[in-house]
Amino acid sequence: MGYNVAIDGPAGAGKSTIAKLVAQKKGYIYVDTGAMYRGLAIHFLDQGIQANETEKVILACQDAEVTIQYENGVQQVYLNGRNITSRLRDEEVGNMASVTSAIPQVRSKLLELQQNLARTQNVIMDGRDIGTCVLPNADVKVFLTASVQTRAKRRYDELCEKGIACDLKEIEADIEQRDHRDMTREIAPLKQAEDAVLVDSSRMTIEEVVDAIVKLCE
Repeated sequence: MGYNVAIDGPAGAGKSTIAKLVAQKKGYIYVDTGAMYRGLAIHFLDQGIQANETEKVILACQDAEVTIQYENGVQQVYLNGRNITSRLRDEEVGNMASVTSAIPQVRSKLLELQQNLARTQNVIMDGRDIGTCVLPNADVKVFLTASVQTRAKRRYDELCEKGIACDLKEIEADIEQRDHRDMTREIAPLKQAEDAVLVDSSRMTIEEVVDAIVKLCE
């Protein structure tokens, strides 16, 4: 049996960054579930499908294969054999993934692969419903969050560093809307598992958050 760590939390909480660093320290396999959903979202966008066209999304799942590989220690995501890593953080991809991830057929497409891996390997996964749905029996569960203002500022700084024009208030509004959508969706809504440890990173450094989670794994 593998040792499983589940990290859940809202958009912009730093789940992926933290999970990758914990994986490096502990020697776990990092399974980027968000990247897998975003990979499917790119497939839907490339097919010209709108987020509200549920039937088309379901049909498109049939000819989509999303895989994760590590090349020189760096995660690469492939869609039907094509490297799409550079597109994963696009805003339209994130919004499409947030909407389509609530469709049962989209979730079942990825769930079996994730659970099979967790049964045989030491893994750490991050997402919206890892501790509640994907890995309900995980050895360690963490709910990682931060204030809307903190998360928006982090995203704003990230975009500015890339030279992308953006508005802080618009980012805050987008995050609030995404939080509401994720928490109120009918299928696997975002919520803290009863046995998860709450970690609020609003006033913590990345190193402090990583150390706190590593200690939970000991």
